[in-house]
Amino acid sequence: MSNNGRFSDRTDAGERLAAELVDRGVDADLVLAIPRGGLPLGRAVADALGAPLDIVVASKIGAPGNPEYAIGAVASDGSAWVDDDAIDRLGVSDAYVERERERETEAAREKASRYRGDRDASDPTGKTVVVVDDGAATGSTALAAVRLVRTSGADRIVLAVPVAPPETVTDLEAVADAVVVLRTPSTFGAVGAFYDRFDQVSDEEAMTYLDGGS
Repeated sequence: MSNNGRFSDRTDAGERLAAELVDRGVDADLVLAIPRGGLPLGRAVADALGAPLDIVVASKIGAPGNPEYAIGAVASDGSAWVDDDAIDRLGVSDAYVERERERETEAAREKASRYRGDRDASDPTGKTVVVVDDGAATGSTALAAVRLVRTSGADRIVLAVPVAPPETVTDLEAVADAVVVLRTPSTFGAVGAFYDRFDQVSDEEAMTYLDGGS
């Protein structure tokens, strides 16, 4: 971590997250990263825990006119989480939510297929699974991902992110068996604000982590 308290980059964050998981004695059978940004961290965590790495894909449902503001998220199996309070506050119509849910479900399915190629998805049934991302703001994507892993039969789910606000951690603790977060700042803008370098991760780069690259 850099001197100003931020993470240098995703690799730095992943290594620190991995060290924390090891210190806590987390014994994982499988590590699932949320692409794209979660894969550099997932690789570090999987290597440290001696577990295979795969992906769990969820796509954010953005607010009308503000796609970066999440009002929900949908996983590649179509299961969705929506923020009812945000939807009511913004006056978002049911038709908009359903239309975006269908669109993002298809996007998530396509991404999962593109990343895995001809490889079968890892089976989490009966396993301890660590779900990793590069941070959580509203937590919508992580919530959808954890719910997908739960419905896929995982025995225990540990969600691990470098940074998230306290209220989001509370929401995540309601769906995961354990939540590991390195920083929980009360003032929270965007995940990237806690990194010195937070470049967009391309699909091509992200896929190298699944192959064991860095």
